[in-house]
Amino acid sequence: MSLRHRRSLVVWVVGVSMASNGCGYALAGRGNFLPNYIQTIGIPTFQNHTSYFALAELVTDKVRTEFIGRGNYKIVPEATGADAVLIGAVTNVTIVPTNFSAEQQASRYTITVTANIQLRDVAKDTVLWTNSSLSVREEYDATSSLTNDPTGFVDPSTFFNQETNAVERVSTEFSRTVVSAILEAF
Repeated sequence: MSLRHRRSLVVWVVGVSMASNGCGYALAGRGNFLPNYIQTIGIPTFQNHTSYFALAELVTDKVRTEFIGRGNYKIVPEATGADAVLIGAVTNVTIVPTNFSAEQQASRYTITVTANIQLRDVAKDTVLWTNSSLSVREEYDATSSLTNDPTGFVDPSTFFNQETNAVERVSTEFSRTVVSAILEAF
């Protein structure tokens, strides 16, 4: 066999070997760095250390849903019977105006949700993943609908609807961030 054929054969063998064994990479959203024996993850309702009503429940539900959609895990709402437990506390929520109209009224806001999250291996009593200051942001416009009032009265319900939608979006992004960080070991 000639040197040229040997090189071709070596390249082919290496290529087939890499293709069949995998190279350790996974597509974003498809990785899994949890130990194989973890099959059931308990996700109790996160604590809420903020004054924003029901935010912890919303975030917890979104994290559970994201885990169900992204992995082959049984998700339970309590720690009992779980191989791992995801414990969380929403520690801060800020809503800050980031843009102003010509009349110096806030026209755009940024909502930031910060949390302390930890995934614990129940059997080994060890921390598998933690982030004590996970922070997610979402911007939203404070669109206002003016009534026919000649004073230019701004309907506050429009603002609150925008804020509610922003909280929903930031909760979704929060859940994606948490689950991606855990499953993809970021």
